Amino acid sequence: MRVAVIGGGYAGMAAAMELALAGRQVEVFEAGPVLGGRARRIEVEGLVLDNGQHMAIGAYRELLRLLHLAGVAEQDVFARLPMELDVFEGPKRTMRLACPRLPAPMHTMVGLCCAQGLSWAERWAAVRLMGKARLNGWRLAQDQSVAQWLAANRQPKILVRCLWEPLTLAALNTPIAAASAQVLLNVLRDSLAASRAASDFLLPRVDLSTVFPDAAARYLRQLGGKVHTGAMIKQLQKTNAGWQLDRSTLPFQQVVIALPPHRLGMLADGIAALATPLAQLANWAWQPIYTVYLRYPAGTHLPKPMLGMAGSTTQWLFDRGLLCGQDGLMAAVVSAEGPHEAWSQDVLATTVAQEIQRSLPNLPAPLWHRVIAEKRATFACYPNLQRPGNTTSDPTLWLAGDYTASDYPATLEGAIRSGMAAAHGILS
Repeated sequence: MRVAVIGGGYAGMAAAMELALAGRQVEVFEAGPVLGGRARRIEVEGLVLDNGQHMAIGAYRELLRLLHLAGVAEQDVFARLPMELDVFEGPKRTMRLACPRLPAPMHTMVGLCCAQGLSWAERWAAVRLMGKARLNGWRLAQDQSVAQWLAANRQPKILVRCLWEPLTLAALNTPIAAASAQVLLNVLRDSLAASRAASDFLLPRVDLSTVFPDAAARYLRQLGGKVHTGAMIKQLQKTNAGWQLDRSTLPFQQVVIALPPHRLGMLADGIAALATPLAQLANWAWQPIYTVYLRYPAGTHLPKPMLGMAGSTTQWLFDRGLLCGQDGLMAAVVSAEGPHEAWSQDVLATTVAQEIQRSLPNLPAPLWHRVIAEKRATFACYPNLQRPGNTTSDPTLWLAGDYTASDYPATLEGAIRSGMAAAHGILS
């Protein structure tokens, strides 16, 4: 049973691993020179960077399971840190939330009750909101925007600005005025409200292609599978013998399309099974992620590997020197849409550097910058968004990707779970 996986990102490689483990003959076709899709390594002036600074959390159990299956030790690719949010707003730290090593859900409740920079009333408002969500089974009677949900639950402005908004942007990459509160609740359910380890931050020590896709490719080859890079599939056709790809002389009995949603249409010509998912995607909106890399003099470090920033263009700041051994290199993340989209890269980098300087005045001026823009990094995670399933009307054609129907937003774990769902559908 030959299966073609079109797309070598996290979803495609997860599907390939599951299928190969079950004895299928799998071939992966990736258009780019490296694996990873929208979470891949790039090289800039001799530096190995990522096309976007991503992170994981302890709740990403399927990503961690597949890493273990591929023979990758977690500590070799991730730095696991207890959840600590240090948020700077202007020239000083505004809030600090640290979850102690206590059994769940006490770790979250104690962390919220002891959060620095908040009054007792503000801390209680956060505890009350989490408690209410738990009592309601993490379900809303009617989905609404995160902003509406927070307003209905009387969350103070500082909590919105320094806690809920950064978490929403990190998880959903959509402004809180438009982001789905139900999807955010799903993430909170599996992270802050789950086991203590589920809320840990997993910060990459290596580039994102090395984290998972490269290891998945090695695993696949060990089981007799094949991985082709630089192999864009331009034509897909159903024949009596199976699916014919323009990059292969032999047919495949089944196909998993693990392309970004905005590229799905490139294979749609003559394939009726793709009409329904394409119709669902026709009016979707997309959200960008800009990563601003700043090179500082050797020996320059942040107080911690990751810091949050509120009231600024930048939301998160990562020290790649502390994480990846790239001394003096910082990665600033600008999530979701905003006025920065109209700026030049030089203006954006200068603005971000000035914001960092205001919050951390002891840092010197950066020596170099590079902006990586993913204009369609994720789908806009709106309330009640109807997402395509993994199935199509053809039982031999499946979809995988972080945009397909699930509880999760467009995250690494969402992509992994989608790939597994497509594989399990084929196997069943």
